[in-house]
Order: sequence, then structure tokens, then C-alpha cells
Amino acid sequence: MEFHHLRYWQENAERLSIEGRLFYQGAYRRAASGDTFTVFNPATGQALANVARGAQTDVDNAVASARAVFERGDWSQASPGTRKAVLLRLASLMEQHHEELALLESLDTGKPIRHTLRDDIPGAARALRWYAEAVDKCYGEVAPTGPEALAMIVREPVGVV
Repeated sequence: MEFHHLRYWQENAERLSIEGRLFYQGAYRRAASGDTFTVFNPATGQALANVARGAQTDVDNAVASARAVFERGDWSQASPGTRKAVLLRLASLMEQHHEELALLESLDTGKPIRHTLRDDIPGAARALRWYAEAVDKCYGEVAPTGPEALAMIVREPVGVV
């Protein structure tokens, strides 16, 4: 992993365009109220972006959208192989864009870029890969019971979380 000099990161930070709208139903959206708030870099006190201030209406809309997708089965009924491929693709995209993600994390949290590059982004991608690999390896179990009963343990989606 290559660690760049401070000026490199400063120049990249100046070029960043931080999306401040909410994201649900597959699109970026302003808060229903139109309200925003400013996010500050805790290390410098500088404003990073104005972001949508989601409220109850926005949460209700996002949950309703997620519920509709859950009911439709796009993810909840997808095969383990499909879910695995999606999670692996997301991990690959995180690795592909690790510098941008690490810079955003550093600016948002005030953590040194070295830590976000070395630990945070690779760790998140590793976690996604771990779950991707587990998705087609977790099977139902038969629970121990007496001879008069059969109890099975199955893993199934429970809804919008």
C-alpha cells in the first residue's frame, strides 16, 4: 500500500464532491422538509458538506421502500450464490475506491489517513468478503429433541432492518 504525502491528500480533498442528499428507492433525494445541516471535519473544524436532515417522513419513506423491496424478494429471496456475488462485488468496489473512501472517512472522523487506508477500509471490505463467503455455507440444523418431535433451525430474513 502506498502512502502519499500530505499535499496529495489535500488536493484530493479539495476536489471532493460530497453528496449530501438522502439515498433510498434507488435515488438521491432531498429531505422532505428541505432541511440540511453542516458536517464539520473534527480535526480542523472546517465545513465538509451540507447534508439532508432526514426526519420521520424521510425514515417512513425509506422503510416503506425497503419493505416493498423485501416483499418483492430482490434480496430476501435471492439465492445464496447471488447474494454472495453482490457482497463480493461491493467488497471489490471498496478496494477499487479505497483512497476516496479512506479520505472521506478521515475527513468525517478526524482519523489519520494512514489509519483509514490501512485499517478501516480494508477491514470493512474483509468483513464483507467474510459474510459473502459464509452466505452459502450456513445451513439449517436439526435441533436435538425427544423421539416425539422434530425441530429444525433455519436462517431466514426477518424483514427490514
